[in-house]
Amino acid sequence: MSAPSERARTIGAAVEAFVRDTIVPYERDPRCGGHGPSDSLVIEMREKARAAGVLTPHILSNGSHLNQRETAYVLRQSGLSPLGPLAVNTAAPDEGNMFLLGKVGSEDQKRRFLDPLVRGEARSAFFMTEPAAEGGAGSDPSMMLTTAKLDGNHWVVNGRKAFITGAEGAKVGIVMAKSHDGACMFLVDLPDPAITIERVLDTIDSSMPGGHAVVRIDNLRIPADQMLGHSGEGFKYAQIRLAPARLSHCMRWLGACVRANEIATDYANRRHAFGKPLIDHEGVGFMLAENLIDLKQAELMIDWCAGVLDAGEPGGAESSMAKVAVSEALMRVADRCVQAMGGTGVSGDTIVEQVFREIRAFRIYDGPTEVHKWSLAKKIKRDWKTAQ
Repeated sequence: MSAPSERARTIGAAVEAFVRDTIVPYERDPRCGGHGPSDSLVIEMREKARAAGVLTPHILSNGSHLNQRETAYVLRQSGLSPLGPLAVNTAAPDEGNMFLLGKVGSEDQKRRFLDPLVRGEARSAFFMTEPAAEGGAGSDPSMMLTTAKLDGNHWVVNGRKAFITGAEGAKVGIVMAKSHDGACMFLVDLPDPAITIERVLDTIDSSMPGGHAVVRIDNLRIPADQMLGHSGEGFKYAQIRLAPARLSHCMRWLGACVRANEIATDYANRRHAFGKPLIDHEGVGFMLAENLIDLKQAELMIDWCAGVLDAGEPGGAESSMAKVAVSEALMRVADRCVQAMGGTGVSGDTIVEQVFREIRAFRIYDGPTEVHKWSLAKKIKRDWKTAQ
């Protein structure tokens, strides 16, 4: 494992101090609801992050990005609170959308759609997943039903989307639809009267503002110059976003589980039962020891995959392996933290209960474990055939 660069350590230390000192107290703010923190809370926290010089820390003042290994260090520190990524503007889906726009967007598109995101003045939503009951796209994006038809110098988009994170309150949208050429991506200003939020789902997680919405798109007219890239190349652009976005999820939630383990460790050392601290009971002590092992393995897996991406490789298979390994390891960590803390662990008295819920959802977001294993199995078969 490579040591973080000096600039990553400097930025990461500033982010960690800000999250621990300024953002952690917000975890009990009544504006944190079941559908995520309110926009007023996000704005308030970002104003403080801007004043502290830690807003959008993974993108430098000249518009360049930290490399993936540096990003891993910084995003881990932002994740030490469920509110941290929102406060410093490293949260999903904005972080992945900023990355995509930086890679594919035209200069005009960057000025109009990317710059407000980087400044922390807007939130974004990525409209891809569709309702399962209608046979729409989920883990298999080729099942996409949303259509895009060219009408003069506009595209007309129709369809329904589901589980659209942050759609309520977003100002920038990236909409995926199928043209006669194949998958396309479009940039849209939000809200738009042609895009209706039918409902915001009640989900197990609660860290993302706007929650996860079911959305109807009726005759959405999009100027042709707001297509991201070229018609029919949407899946290719999705791949540009996908591997780094999978990994950044791992980075942020590693930070959350580091914090949950700190809380559980403190509890186990302070709480006495049967004549001694919980930590001295082998069952609890072993759980916390196993947490250290899983946390270190997750850190190493992230670092390895980040190195692959930094070397210029697509990292599809590697990010699948990392996503499976890290999400499963962090699920074990979060579960042990709850268990070690007993009744307190399932209460809202600490963030441990929320981290457990968030990590359970993380095992599905950006592809469930089983889809990644299936994809890797297909690669194994291809590689075997090539070697024959």
